[in-house]
Amino acid sequence: MIKIKLKEVSIGGYKSIAYDKPITLKLGDVNILLGANGAGKSNIVSFFQMLSFMMSKKFGLYVASNGDADTLLHYGSKNTQSISGNLKFSFKDSIDTYEFLLRHVVPNKLIFLEEKVFWYRQNANSPFTANLIPLYHESAITENKNNVVRSIFRMLDFCKVYQFHDTSKEGPLRTGCPVETSNYLQAYGNNLPSFLLLLKENYRDSYNKIVFYIHNIAPQFKDFYLEPINNYISLRWIDNSATDYVFNAYQLSDGTLRFIALATLLLQPKEIMPNVIIIDEPELGLHPSAIAQLAEMIKEASRHTQIIVATQSKDLVDNFDIENISVVEMDKETQSTSVKQLTEEEYKHWLEEYMISELWDKNVIGGNPL
Repeated sequence: MIKIKLKEVSIGGYKSIAYDKPITLKLGDVNILLGANGAGKSNIVSFFQMLSFMMSKKFGLYVASNGDADTLLHYGSKNTQSISGNLKFSFKDSIDTYEFLLRHVVPNKLIFLEEKVFWYRQNANSPFTANLIPLYHESAITENKNNVVRSIFRMLDFCKVYQFHDTSKEGPLRTGCPVETSNYLQAYGNNLPSFLLLLKENYRDSYNKIVFYIHNIAPQFKDFYLEPINNYISLRWIDNSATDYVFNAYQLSDGTLRFIALATLLLQPKEIMPNVIIIDEPELGLHPSAIAQLAEMIKEASRHTQIIVATQSKDLVDNFDIENISVVEMDKETQSTSVKQLTEEEYKHWLEEYMISELWDKNVIGGNPL
């Protein structure tokens, strides 16, 4: 189990989330965000993407690549002027908190108005506070030398968002990459073959487990054929036939290719696994039997890291406990995203007769677009 855990995230003013109606997620080892299209699940995921850019001092790039500040503020800058974030971490007898406030400025940009880190110890009378000096367009947490601040920075810096949707011919999962990009799996699987080579050469048990799970959903798959050419490597593989023919990534179905990326992400060794893994709609294009395998891999990974998954898959949610699930909805009155975390106590009588997916269909737990 990991020692430091992200226990709670509060977000206000960001995209579909109102500033005066912030959402709060209380996080465990496995966290399933369930909801209809347009409810705001992907906006919660993209908040973590924004954090990643902040930690790498590329927040200005994040704003620019998303259009401008107007697109990040709830109903634009005429309606919302600020974005707030509050993240709580637990470690032994302490609660550590990172808090920031972004402010809209002309011409249509966002600056850091406030940044704070405060921490509480059980044997202390009051919390300690570190007021970070704003760097305006970039986070100041990357510059601070305080040990607690540095530990929070390292935790946030290793929270990774993944999306493996693009399986087009020119997409990141089908194209090759340089061998030296292998130190961690990149967000869209751009370096999948080089990362697999790293695992094959250095973490054979994890590599063999990945191959085993892929074979379970694609029985013709035998193994990867990972041979660099001029320091460049492509995703190639062999099947169970008696031939010596080597297939390439273009000869994999979209669903199989996505499953390979998910297996590589979730079954990588704990020594190099991100602190928090956030995945947007991993069920896309997967057969129901593959979704059952995906649930197993999520549970396996959650022994070593925290997992946040945004999904619309009935098959996936039925593999988890109801307390793993938060229902994301669009509040009709406030026209903003809301989050409701489910408890077994509230739905125990329903669960005696129905699966979670059936309660979702019946709109008992919410999250239904109707």
